Amino acid sequence: MRLKLALYGGVAAALMAGTAFSGSLRAERQASVTPPMTRAPAAQAYAPYLREPPETNLYWGDLHLHTNLSTDAYVNGTRRVGHEQAYRFAAGGSVVGDNGITARLRRPLDFLAVTDHGENLGLYPEITSARSRLAGTPLAARWGEVLGLIDKVGLREAFMTVTRQHGPMPDLPQDVLKSIWSRVAHTADAHYRPGRFTTLIGYEWTSMIDGDNLHRVVLFRDAAAKVETVLPVSAQDSSDPEHLWAALARYEDTGGKVLAIAHNGNLSNGRMFSPTRINGQPIDRKYAETRARWEPVYEVTQVKGDGEAHPTLSPTDEFANFELWDQWNVARTARKQPWMLRYEYARSALRDGLLIERRVGANPFKFGMIGSTDSHTGLSTTEEDNYYGKFPSSEPAPGRAFGTLGETNWELGASGLAAVWAPENTREAIFDALRRREVYATTGTRIRLRFFGGWNFAANDIERADYARLGYRQGVPMGSDLVRRTGAAAPTFLIHAVRDPLAANLDRVQVVKGWVDAAGRGHERIYDVAHPMPRGGRDRGVRAGSNVDLKTATYRNSIGAPELATWWRDPDFKPGEAAFYYVRVLEIPTPRWTTYDAAYFRTPLAPQIPRLVQERAYSSPIWYRP
Repeated sequence: MRLKLALYGGVAAALMAGTAFSGSLRAERQASVTPPMTRAPAAQAYAPYLREPPETNLYWGDLHLHTNLSTDAYVNGTRRVGHEQAYRFAAGGSVVGDNGITARLRRPLDFLAVTDHGENLGLYPEITSARSRLAGTPLAARWGEVLGLIDKVGLREAFMTVTRQHGPMPDLPQDVLKSIWSRVAHTADAHYRPGRFTTLIGYEWTSMIDGDNLHRVVLFRDAAAKVETVLPVSAQDSSDPEHLWAALARYEDTGGKVLAIAHNGNLSNGRMFSPTRINGQPIDRKYAETRARWEPVYEVTQVKGDGEAHPTLSPTDEFANFELWDQWNVARTARKQPWMLRYEYARSALRDGLLIERRVGANPFKFGMIGSTDSHTGLSTTEEDNYYGKFPSSEPAPGRAFGTLGETNWELGASGLAAVWAPENTREAIFDALRRREVYATTGTRIRLRFFGGWNFAANDIERADYARLGYRQGVPMGSDLVRRTGAAAPTFLIHAVRDPLAANLDRVQVVKGWVDAAGRGHERIYDVAHPMPRGGRDRGVRAGSNVDLKTATYRNSIGAPELATWWRDPDFKPGEAAFYYVRVLEIPTPRWTTYDAAYFRTPLAPQIPRLVQERAYSSPIWYRP
């Protein structure tokens, strides 16, 4: 398949010509209409239905997005794009970004959460407003001084300079924060279209200890009238996640529903999945149960690196070296030490969760997996072939990847998306799917993935038109527990992956297994369970390969497979060993956004800049519990 580079070029051409751009970011929403099914009288029936209605549908969204209400987004250049524009863009509308480019998504999202930092939420739009209630106050003066210094000395030094001169920076008064938070909640309500486009009210709790990332996104199931009765929890009050969970519990005591999503463990310098609590005590059963209760899913991939696995931890995994950010903590104030890696990545955390459960009786790291963007432009985009950037300095322009607009912009990834299996596109259904972990992550493409586990699936069940209904009836979906069944030989799984119709073919499907043996040692193994059939020959288990032309930033879907489906039984199963299983789906290699930039702008790439990307999906696990 030849990618339409003329459309990709529309971004830069519009920028250079000063004209509006819609190009490949624009596409019409495609309606999916299912004709009503009518059942004939029993006496007239002569055959069963070939395909029954599915019990869940697949919805795509982003649960981590920042607008001009986030202080860091504002000071870095996101001034125009607020909540109104973010929702309109995600739902398929045209929006003018802060760079002056008019953009529109190829394919709208089904749901979106705008999650600006709860700490000083909306501070700069408030103090720079002509009608600001804070005009002339010390708060406005000091934060305005920071803004004035940023272009000269950078954000961190500007902040440190002002605090050295004046002491700690003042926070927004409670009444002002309450007013801003109420507007945030009611704006989400105004853009909510049940069945068509779902908005979830949320914010980011931005905890950093010594510059180490412990951030959480907080999402509510409820409407504005309920949510506005509480204020965002501030990490300035406490950087301990247990403080956050206690606040979430108090909210649910009022009848609401809320959850938290941790992210960027890869930038936590060993804190995100540590076996030790922030207070220095080891994890006990109460902590494990509380964490699993409030954090049912983990954001495993986004702009600041991929957090599924690391080659140091999984040396036999040839695909573990993917979009790594593994040199610093999030603030770049401390270098990474090798021991930290184990407590930063999802796969090792899932394995350690089994070890901790063996010791205390509960699993603190029992999470499903999603992706999201963490974009700070207000625009949720994830495509390599039309990379819009995730921060103002990385938006379309010549040289953005390699120096003239920031020395490390090339490190930014185009990830990611959250895929949700739910009966309908509503707040309640999306939230409940997150809670039960029937969700998965992709690095930006829309790979369709089903994963069921059970004890008596037959090898040909995956060939049934109604295999998904069978999966629910006789097994469990991703995110669930598979409880031991007396007399069963080994668990069996149904796996079905379909390529994104606008992206690359599939290279392979893998099952990643982690388990704890009788001696209490953790293990992992990766099984290639489905891969393309070589043309004109038998299935020999070869990978698809690559046909990327780096000079032109093109590839063809002449290799790989558009669809891979399989039945699989664990050949190494032992009934007494607790285990988890998740599916990883890999596309064939394709050009990375940096390669598309180089081809369009006709500029060379520095040697350290990646040329290729192998997009992927990660299912939520299925846990086997003896």
